[in-house]
Amino acid sequence: MHKQAYDYIIIGAGSAGCVMADRLSQSGEHSVLLLEAGGQDRNIWIHVPLGYGRTFFNRTVNWMFETEPQGGLNGRRIAQPRGKGLGGSSSINGLLYVRGQREDYDGWRDLGNRGWGYDDVLPMFKRSEDQQRGSDPWHGTGGPLPVTDLPEKHPIAEAFIAAGVKAGIPHNPDFNGERQEGIGPFQATAKRGLRFSTAKAFLRRALKRPNLDLLTHAQVTKILFDGIRASGVAFVHDGKPMQVAAHREIILSAGAIQSPHILQLSGIGPGGLLRQFGVPVVKELPGVGENMQDHIQARFILETKKKITLNDDMANPLRQIRMGLSYLFQRKGPLGWWAGIAGAFIKTRPELDRPDVQFHLYPFSTDRKDRPVLHPFSAFTLTVCQLRPYSRGYVRMKSADPLVPPAISPNYLGDPRDAEVLAAGMQVARKVIATEPLAGIIRSEKEPGPGVSSDDELLAFLRAKAMSVYHPIGTCRMGHDADAVVDDELKVHGVFGLRVIDASIMPTLISGNTNAPSIMIGEMGAELVLRDATLRNSKAA
Repeated sequence: MHKQAYDYIIIGAGSAGCVMADRLSQSGEHSVLLLEAGGQDRNIWIHVPLGYGRTFFNRTVNWMFETEPQGGLNGRRIAQPRGKGLGGSSSINGLLYVRGQREDYDGWRDLGNRGWGYDDVLPMFKRSEDQQRGSDPWHGTGGPLPVTDLPEKHPIAEAFIAAGVKAGIPHNPDFNGERQEGIGPFQATAKRGLRFSTAKAFLRRALKRPNLDLLTHAQVTKILFDGIRASGVAFVHDGKPMQVAAHREIILSAGAIQSPHILQLSGIGPGGLLRQFGVPVVKELPGVGENMQDHIQARFILETKKKITLNDDMANPLRQIRMGLSYLFQRKGPLGWWAGIAGAFIKTRPELDRPDVQFHLYPFSTDRKDRPVLHPFSAFTLTVCQLRPYSRGYVRMKSADPLVPPAISPNYLGDPRDAEVLAAGMQVARKVIATEPLAGIIRSEKEPGPGVSSDDELLAFLRAKAMSVYHPIGTCRMGHDADAVVDDELKVHGVFGLRVIDASIMPTLISGNTNAPSIMIGEMGAELVLRDATLRNSKAA
């Protein structure tokens, strides 16, 4: 049973929220309540790395949001899976640990966000990390989050890396080290063949403390205000409306889709939108829900000459048994793979100062429909992702009913420059595909196919087939201009006692996968909250 009031209330037990719950409860001085709309992380497929193929389409652990029809993608609606339950999206994602580029964070700092340059955030990354390879200037050990290598090599990944080097891409064994550019293996948040979500890494130990309470199946309906001070939270717990008060702060960590939605439901957002649905305006902030960015990808489906893919393992009962036994007794084999066993960060033009495209290599292939089924032929997938899209979209409430999902529109390919970068990246990918030893593995290019080569043909393919990489950010942008939502201490502009601490605060999309930066934001947010608590205590003394 929860208390009537806490020092801190955290909304959302996701990638950043679990970090916040751990760090704020660590000293024992502060009472903390963590509210999570989903349930416990007991689904077995959460903990098996390859299980993301199941959790991506399971409504018990996934909100399974969907975009509005996207004009740039022939009016298609695109899936936006978001974790529902302890660990949030860190419990259903592809596990990859990628921080982005130094220039990403220096860019945030140069926009006026003090304390968010690369040299400022690097200690936060290192504090979380327990790097399998040991500590160095870029990595930490002893943190709660294991970052590890895939325990075994795969022939397709080895051929891909060798071909990339031969095609002129520098080899890079560490995308989170001194430089990001190059081709090599990905690391992931896993240990001994098991996923390490933030629930497992941070929250599990924190729940042993008496000053932290957790409520699952508690869907927040609005943040309550006393004037312009956030005073409490209204939520539905197991079907019953409830409220709880906050003595100090409310921390919104519901993610890039739900954080702006909760703000809008609470009266913080574009005034016209709020009034349209009869929501009393607490503070008009036009940027709430705007500035949405997401990574988009094109996929090559490449048929192989030999049966060396997951498609083949799953098509053969004996190989399925061998796969299960290998995982059960050795924590090896396909069940222990993460989403992308190798990749690359490349420049599409030599004059660029840093990579603008990312490749992901998957040792299987699927049509990626609502219920994806592996192809009946031997094949792997190579994806091309534009790292820093120009297009901007939005998240906007569609009803005053908090149970009605918001309108989600990343505006994919809304800016024509995005298609240009993707097409250029596909040309580089084809160069690698045509280079030995990878070329010797491939029987044929099934998609987009050799007949798709001109700019117009590539654009048509992108509009028909491009998909999200599921990295939404930016909808509660950090900054100091009229459209910013939070300041560089992550405090919501124009009100008191409320911060947003999750991927929604990113001003621009980082150059890579977004889970590691979201965990860093949780670490940085906790540092900022605790610093204010120390100042408050010293003044009281």
